[in-house]
Amino acid sequence: MALDLVPKKMFFTKGTGRHKDSLQSFEASLRDAGIAAFNLVRVSSISPPHCKIISKERGLKELSPGQIVFCVMAETRTDEPHRLACSGIGLALPADKDLHGYISEHHGFGMTQRTCADYVEDMAATMLATTQGIDLDPDKAYNERMNIYRAKGLVVKTRATVQTVEGDKNGLWTTAVAAAVLIL
Repeated sequence: MALDLVPKKMFFTKGTGRHKDSLQSFEASLRDAGIAAFNLVRVSSISPPHCKIISKERGLKELSPGQIVFCVMAETRTDEPHRLACSGIGLALPADKDLHGYISEHHGFGMTQRTCADYVEDMAATMLATTQGIDLDPDKAYNERMNIYRAKGLVVKTRATVQTVEGDKNGLWTTAVAAAVLIL
């Protein structure tokens, strides 16, 4: 008998952390995001059909400390003072709920929260559109491409969860994380 490892629910979270050590900065960002108590397994970018999006608070109540938890995570660390770091998760869901959607992640520098949010939503929507046979012009603006997707009834919902952070002025490691947490 095969295990049913298709997630039924997901929630989104984000956090930041600062510490003199890189790993402890990462741990602090997971604590801030509320997911440090789990054994996190990073997975790729598919949102299963019929996967219900729930609140972080509700999702955390369904998990136990030490549990193996699958997630799509973006993580960016810097020890450069004042360097802008961003981590973002984007989601694009198709109009047909029997089809899968896409989750994208971005780890980068120099983007504002809005710019990173637009970027990860665009990546997720683009991945979804290409699976449904839409030819894309990468030079067209995101909003123009979203109008094409919607006109063809392909993308019904997009969203982004983004964490930006400025590098600590004294050079402490600074981490930004964003995650889509999947619940079986």
